Amino acid sequence: MGVSLNLGEIVACLGGELFPATDVKNVGADETAREFTAGNHPSVEPVAIASNVLALSSAAINISRVAPLDSAGSGDLSFLSNPKYRGQLQQTKASAVIMSPAALAMHIQSGSPLSFAAIVTDQPYLYYARVAQWLSPLPKAVPGIHASAVVAGKVADSAEIGVNVSIGRGARIGAGVVVGTNCSIGEHVVIESDTRLAPNVTVYANCVIGKNCIIHAGVVIGSDGFGFAREATGAWVKIPQIGRVVIGDEVEIGANTTIDRGALDDTIIGDGVKLDNQIQIGHNVKIGKDTAIAGCVGVAGSAVIGARCSIGGAAMIQGHLSLADEVVVTTGTLVTKSITKAGTYSGSSPFLAHGEWLRNFSHLRHLDAMADKIRALEQRLQAMEKKT
Repeated sequence: MGVSLNLGEIVACLGGELFPATDVKNVGADETAREFTAGNHPSVEPVAIASNVLALSSAAINISRVAPLDSAGSGDLSFLSNPKYRGQLQQTKASAVIMSPAALAMHIQSGSPLSFAAIVTDQPYLYYARVAQWLSPLPKAVPGIHASAVVAGKVADSAEIGVNVSIGRGARIGAGVVVGTNCSIGEHVVIESDTRLAPNVTVYANCVIGKNCIIHAGVVIGSDGFGFAREATGAWVKIPQIGRVVIGDEVEIGANTTIDRGALDDTIIGDGVKLDNQIQIGHNVKIGKDTAIAGCVGVAGSAVIGARCSIGGAAMIQGHLSLADEVVVTTGTLVTKSITKAGTYSGSSPFLAHGEWLRNFSHLRHLDAMADKIRALEQRLQAMEKKT
């Protein structure tokens, strides 16, 4: 069943200013008027509204889903966070749009009618995310253990254990946990309350997963790290990986991501970390709170990534180095040494502070022209030398 909310309920819970839909240009001075302004945002000119009834009717609009500006219809809530899509406001059929004070001001100043109710907030994308959570909640666990599941551990009465699930001895599955079809949970694993495992997740022995996590299909947690010592002959000797993977609360892990267990100490994924699909996290890596890592990133063993970092897709982080808090590593960057200062870093060979990399790259783009100029200067010098 879908969830339906009216705009008044949304604004009452999340804040923001509600601007009713109206053709601003057609509001006469002799009409009963009131002014709506976006709180303390001086960039928004007051908008004259025909009556309080209009505001109340907008607050009562029911919203049943969120949708993009260009495909939204009646009963839909859309949002504008990227100025690139501002032109779509003219044609949108959305009942309401979440937008910034500046975006509303520009729309009004263009002379266009406000054909939708506007929720004005400084962070429209975050606001949209909150509303989307309300309108599309995850289904609640259906308590019970499927007849095909093999359970040797302890499962809370309110947990949902799916088809062909295997749960090892000494494992503990908390309240409200959902374990999807074909998941394998090793011995002495702990999964805290309200965490959800999609089908085909594998959690090796002794690993810990915190509360309210989302683990997508195909994730492997606690497989052996890549640890080998080399004989004089060149043969490799496996080093037993005896640490664990310990995952905090509110973590989301994308499909087919692999997190290796520690060699001696644990691999640590902090609270609130978000990992995209197909990421490789090596043994003994530590990732700080609220860091987000995009798809196809590789993090080699014993790297330490600080809190609130953002790692772009396909970046590679070498082992035994550290990243400070609030570091941004852009897409495809190769990090070969520690980063001790917050900031944005780009490049591959070598990586640099982002501004420095942009300056150097701008020169690289003109190397041919620079080479031609140098050759011309050399020819002129040679000609001058012949004359003397």
